[in-house]
Amino acid sequence: MIGTGGTIASEMTDTGLSPQLTTEQLLRYIPDVQRICTVDCVQLMNVDSTNMTPDDWLAIARCIRSQYDAYDGFVISHGTDTMAYTAAALSYLIQNSPKPIILTGAQKPISMDVTDSKTNLADAFTYACYRRAAGVCIVFNGSVILGTRAKKIRTHSFSAFSSINFPEIAVLQDGKVLQYIDLPHSDAPVFSDRIHNNIGLVKLIPGADAGMLDYAIARYDAVIVESFGVGGLPETPDSRFFSSIERARAMGKLIVMTTQVLSEGSDLNVYRVGHTLKSRGILEAFDMTTEAVVGKLTWILGQTRDPKEIERLFYRPIAHDLLFNGQ
Repeated sequence: MIGTGGTIASEMTDTGLSPQLTTEQLLRYIPDVQRICTVDCVQLMNVDSTNMTPDDWLAIARCIRSQYDAYDGFVISHGTDTMAYTAAALSYLIQNSPKPIILTGAQKPISMDVTDSKTNLADAFTYACYRRAAGVCIVFNGSVILGTRAKKIRTHSFSAFSSINFPEIAVLQDGKVLQYIDLPHSDAPVFSDRIHNNIGLVKLIPGADAGMLDYAIARYDAVIVESFGVGGLPETPDSRFFSSIERARAMGKLIVMTTQVLSEGSDLNVYRVGHTLKSRGILEAFDMTTEAVVGKLTWILGQTRDPKEIERLFYRPIAHDLLFNGQ
């Protein structure tokens, strides 16, 4: 069990909830886990997940890599706010794992009388012990969600996460697992030890000025643009977005177009505002989540800066992150 903090480990302080409990303390709340497995604990960090960084993703991956041969599975306790980002990033940093790497957390601290912490944590261990479990997943509110497909959609409710553009791979109820989809894996995982985290995101709103895109292009090596609907950029007479894209390409910057809409993904070929972008050297996220795009770019740019190789890796499906790539 790898502890990173989050609400599940939080206690009330004078300035609000703050992670305080260790992994050993969390386990005391679910003593029945010892009936199904032996658990060793590592307290890697103890932070609010708002403070989680790409360097922390790499620290978690390195921790798992150093202990991989000694254990049958891994459970990571994590804050919910950025759990989907961490799950996506780990899906690229640890590919094709035959052993389960399970993230879980809670909407309420484990010490509260009414909490989802105990159930989520127990379910995470139950699934980590399941013979068909593999790869990086989130276990939350009885659902098992692929690491590349998870998104937090509720701020307070126990059903905090949803699987976007892909089915839940399993469910848990009363300590039992019903598996729908088996994840492909190899005999041994492929670990990556390099990342590049100079990545920015611009979210369009009606009337947005291209200056914010210009700033992001100047500041970051890769910029994700969350557009409307199936995707595109404003082309009104006073809009400068297409000029910004041309400058980005001249500077060797990477632009990825995605959508603000949760389900069904982008398709730049549908409307003129998107179609003309296809010839301007940008990448399209299609049905990938923004969290997956962030994690994938962080991993890709850590491996290569060659434009053709970046494009090849981006459009190569990994851990079911991409079902449709326009081909």
